[in-house]
Amino acid sequence: MISSSSSPALLDDSPSLDLDVGAKKLELITTNLPGRAPLLEVLSIRCSGHRDPVLPPALFSGDLSSLHKLRLMRIPTELPWRNMVNLTSFMFRSEDPPSIEQLLGFFEGAPHLREVDLISRTPVFGTQTGRLVPLACLKRMGAINNASCNLFDHLLIPVGAHLEMGVDPRSHQIEGCPPKFIDNLKNLANFIAITLSAVLTFSGPNGEVTIVPQATGDLFLLGLLAHFDTSKAERLTIAWGTSPTSDHIYRAFLLMKNLRTLTLYHCHEPLIIIRVLDPSINSSGVLVCPRLEELSIVHFFALVDMEIEVTAATAAARASRGARLKTLRVDTFVYPQPDVLKLEKYISHVEFGNDVSLR
Repeated sequence: MISSSSSPALLDDSPSLDLDVGAKKLELITTNLPGRAPLLEVLSIRCSGHRDPVLPPALFSGDLSSLHKLRLMRIPTELPWRNMVNLTSFMFRSEDPPSIEQLLGFFEGAPHLREVDLISRTPVFGTQTGRLVPLACLKRMGAINNASCNLFDHLLIPVGAHLEMGVDPRSHQIEGCPPKFIDNLKNLANFIAITLSAVLTFSGPNGEVTIVPQATGDLFLLGLLAHFDTSKAERLTIAWGTSPTSDHIYRAFLLMKNLRTLTLYHCHEPLIIIRVLDPSINSSGVLVCPRLEELSIVHFFALVDMEIEVTAATAAARASRGARLKTLRVDTFVYPQPDVLKLEKYISHVEFGNDVSLR
């Protein structure tokens, strides 16, 4: 390990260089690193201070081919290195990010990348139409601050990868037209579990996608589900402050023909969601989520009479259509004393408790 206080002359004797220094000191150090470092496997540079120095392209004669891991924090750079054949892990953060064209060139020169974290913003545009770069070895990629970036339109994400991306739920591009990158993700049709909260998470046997909204507007998150194939989803959790409109819920539920378990975790106005499950009062009379077997309601307070009445009416309407609920679980901070008989008449098993953990 070579720290900021170590002698650069020792670089070739060590596989790792870790610098955490101010801008002036970093500029002094990097200008004195013109030679090759063929044994260097890990390079981590973090700049502290009020200004970010530009990392010179001639660093180590521009040859970083031996690196396995590269971490650049608050370091503006055009990522000029192309022969990165051994690189498997890359983290980059800067207020002055490279263009998409420069990122794609870097990815093309690093064909064995397995982990990528882009914490910086990247431009929305900046590369030729139709250019695609495969990331065949990718296992995980995060770009959570790229709310409007079309970087993913140019990346081929392999089956089995885990992707975290930022998205602005108020974006007209997302609400009215799915981003083009969806066509590049071949593993998105196998979702088994979906969690809708401050973070929208899809998971399945072949991959996982997390969409992190960059602004408030939870009601748009259910609308986003319409852009994905959720026909295989078996479990859905709607958590915390989500308060969508009944139209958003109906359109999302209509696609979930294999849903077995629905959990409402501290939701605002859970009755809006429960009513959509009632085929006698929803917008079209269609029975949504026909295979739904278990409904779990986690609430800070005891269920009130209105919530019990609506839940019982929904269960009755579904039972009359051959879609009887098998289990209702209600967890509250305040142990409720409801008229359980109203619920047990239409639900095979009703369970009340005070375990408020997210299942």
